[in-house]
Amino acid sequence: MSIERKIRAFAGVMILVSLSLSYFHSPYWLFLTGFVGFNLLQSSFTGFCPIERVLK
Repeated sequence: MSIERKIRAFAGVMILVSLSLSYFHSPYWLFLTGFVGFNLLQSSFTGFCPIERVLK
């Protein structure tokens, strides 16, 4: 599995987890969804992705 596919899978899992937690626990978990989305957006412009460094 390539690093790009791992990043996409990780982002998808984090979004689904935060949506589930916001539904069952607290709406403040939606900030995690926003953070993941922001990181995906900034990495498309800058080429820097924090989770890529962790996975390497």
